Amino acid sequence: MPLTSDASGVFPIAPTPFDPDGGIDWASADRLFEFYHGIGADGVTVLGIMGEAPKLEPEESIALVRRAVAKMGGKPIIVGVSAPGFAAMRSLARQVMDLGAGGVMIAPPPSLRTDDQITGYYAQAVEAIGADIPFVIQDYPLTLSVVMTPAVIRRIVMDNPSCVMLKHEDWPGLEKISTLRKFQKEGSLRPLSILTGNGGLFLDFEMERGADGANTGYAFPELLIDVVRLQKAGQRDTAHDIFDLHLPLMRYEQQQGVGLAVRKYTLMKRGILAHDAQRKPGPALSAAARGEVDYLLARIARHDQRAKIR
Repeated sequence: MPLTSDASGVFPIAPTPFDPDGGIDWASADRLFEFYHGIGADGVTVLGIMGEAPKLEPEESIALVRRAVAKMGGKPIIVGVSAPGFAAMRSLARQVMDLGAGGVMIAPPPSLRTDDQITGYYAQAVEAIGADIPFVIQDYPLTLSVVMTPAVIRRIVMDNPSCVMLKHEDWPGLEKISTLRKFQKEGSLRPLSILTGNGGLFLDFEMERGADGANTGYAFPELLIDVVRLQKAGQRDTAHDIFDLHLPLMRYEQQQGVGLAVRKYTLMKRGILAHDAQRKPGPALSAAARGEVDYLLARIARHDQRAKIR
């Protein structure tokens, strides 16, 4: 299904499952995508930062996208295609779209500093991959060190009709969402899907500011689906109550350097991944950290049975 500016809901960021020896665990990959489809995710993102995309061989990346397309029941698949050069970006983008992906996500390289450099880069990226491919702007200054103002985002969107979504991961970023929605209300910005990241850490208020949903990878994507659904239904207090229950684990998962290890460990405990391995280089959790995650899961399970580990 092609990605459009009407996209909403939850698009989990899929981690890439590995065996302890570093090979891709294809059985776990199939199980992961089946899980996302089964819980009602509206789509999925593969080959993102948390998918360890730079550690994959080109043929592995293609095979992973093929698995996602096969298991997600026609829901939109967003594929991260960021690369040091446009030739590699174009090759991957064209291949995954031929496989049935819905669109691609492009992150700005860390070297960009001025507004003109940022907008110029996206214009060149669109020229490279083709204006027929829907694309997502990844706005993640905490990791990518590229700061995009709302005016710059508006300029990228208005200059490139194939831009259909913003992955919003600025921090703090609530005012940015409000400003972009104000632009739309005033008529200076065309329709744009805004899905948010940062592990869902601010999803409760991001929805109230006008976000359409989440595009992130918390180990309980069902919680993200709950919050989005409840906020859209106007059940503010109920949304905040369930969100607050999971907040300690979400916070723990957002630690720089070990966040992916925490997420994979939790997904392994849930029986979705067979292993919590990362492809080297990548840190493993200490025994103490695993115990802390187990403690947080037990606390959540007192009120949310989905966190009960069998």
